[in-house]
Amino acid sequence: MQHHTHEVILEIKNLDVNFYTNQRCNKALRGVSFSMRKGKTLCIVGESGCGKSVTANSIMQLLPELSRIESGSITYQSKKGEIRIDTLKRNGQQMRRIRGKEIAMIFQDPMTALNPVFTVGFQIDEMIRSHNAVSKRAAAKKSVSLLKDMGVSLPEQRVHEYPHQYSGGMRQRAMIAMAMACSPNVLIADEPTTALDVTIQAQIFELMLELKVKKDMAILLITHDMGVVAEMADDVAVMYMGNIVESGTAEQVLASPAHPYTRALLLSIPVLGKGKNQKLEPIRGTTPDPYNRPPGCQFAPRCDYASPVCLEQMPPETDLGEGHMVRCFNYKEISHAAR
Repeated sequence: MQHHTHEVILEIKNLDVNFYTNQRCNKALRGVSFSMRKGKTLCIVGESGCGKSVTANSIMQLLPELSRIESGSITYQSKKGEIRIDTLKRNGQQMRRIRGKEIAMIFQDPMTALNPVFTVGFQIDEMIRSHNAVSKRAAAKKSVSLLKDMGVSLPEQRVHEYPHQYSGGMRQRAMIAMAMACSPNVLIADEPTTALDVTIQAQIFELMLELKVKKDMAILLITHDMGVVAEMADDVAVMYMGNIVESGTAEQVLASPAHPYTRALLLSIPVLGKGKNQKLEPIRGTTPDPYNRPPGCQFAPRCDYASPVCLEQMPPETDLGEGHMVRCFNYKEISHAAR
């Protein structure tokens, strides 16, 4: 069953996104490329401000007013053929049809996605009925079964409750139920468990894995937590200051990291089973000011391997074979050190 090639469902090529504020321009994304495969989870990992959420919002066409996609393409393979999302009107009919039905998103904070004045059931019903021609009764029935699938206890009763009557973990489940209401082909999850405790976090991830397998869904999981990546990812893209600095399968990136930033991220997380004597190394220095970027590699000022060329120019993408990519002039040295 699992042997069919996992075909690409969403492809991003050389995406540049700029934010304009008070005559200043923040190049939030610079030449970002990656592809998502059906039935696979791609994790984009990086510190806050690296452009992870901008990437998600570009795909959903939910970028703020003063920002725009300058160049590059976002191509979605729908059942009816190829759709260039970057060319669609932000709130045009076509984008609204795709958003929610074919590409759904779970946000960091469920309270921004759930409306406090309507019951949870009403909101899931609305989602179902706005994209599918079904009766009120059928939608209501589906809402109950979705909440049940998401592990909400007493769904027949809770479907009539309001978001504030739900705990944080339950709200998150209700939001995933809403996202799942139309069986999307692509699910984008932006730090979906940041506000939850570890047990609930594990359950939410379990739920996402199940959906991925059952529905052959492509998942884009955005996180700053390497532990989550190790647990959830099939493919990984490491982002730093709007650039993808390394990407590949989870095994390639986690087992033989080639970028100093990836290595630093891996050294800064506790590894299960190693106990409390682990030496965790925080990454020295801070991320540069996005409005006043260094000319070369954005990580160079914080990097132990930086050489003069790193300070002058952006390293090109180097293919390390079998789809493993790194942007670093000194990657050979790093892969050596990692072994």
